[in-house]
Amino acid sequence: MDSVYKIIEIVGTSESSWEDAAKTALDTAAKTIDDIRIAEVSKLDIKMSTDGNIFFRTKLKVSFKYRS
Repeated sequence: MDSVYKIIEIVGTSESSWEDAAKTALDTAAKTIDDIRIAEVSKLDIKMSTDGNIFFRTKLKVSFKYRS
């Protein structure tokens, strides 16, 4: 059976690590997106606030089965 998949980009943040940022993003997306198949890390960066706090950010390309 042929299938079609949609790809979206999401960004998760964490105060502790890029891995936690990715997990936060996927856990949140999975609440409203069914059948997530693949998540590919496309960018890692760090945001620094004016008070010196660091936030890890992970951008993911997420693929899931497209249903019309």
